[in-house]
Amino acid sequence: MLIGEYQHTIDAKGRMIVPAKFREDLGFTFVVTRGLDGCLYGYPLDQWQLLRQKLSELPQSKKDARAFARFFNSAASEVEFDKQGRINITPTLREHAGLVKNCRVIGVNDRIEIWDEERWKAYIAETEENFEELAEQMADFGF
Repeated sequence: MLIGEYQHTIDAKGRMIVPAKFREDLGFTFVVTRGLDGCLYGYPLDQWQLLRQKLSELPQSKKDARAFARFFNSAASEVEFDKQGRINITPTLREHAGLVKNCRVIGVNDRIEIWDEERWKAYIAETEENFEELAEQMADFGF
């Protein structure tokens, strides 16, 4: 299970160290793609295949389904660790997440998320303000 939060940097070439605690669960090769809320998602290959299967089952006659599949797949990139435990994030993905230097890598159950540090801090501040309301809404999901 991928959990925790780590502070890292990304260099001018788009290389970022992935926390050692995440590397085994992700596998040597994994997929990084656009995520929601202005971050990137990183999936182990087996989880990525499950998601691709679900995406292929969406009705292609629905405009929203086509748009979601395009958004999710078009910038997806298979990445591999180098000897230092770094991955290379493409310019398209860096632009989507606003990654320039300081970033946060967090574990969210079956994936990692890569955030620009300032964007992450703003997201957390907003979420903390509404956490009690969010907790009440989670009851609708049996939580």
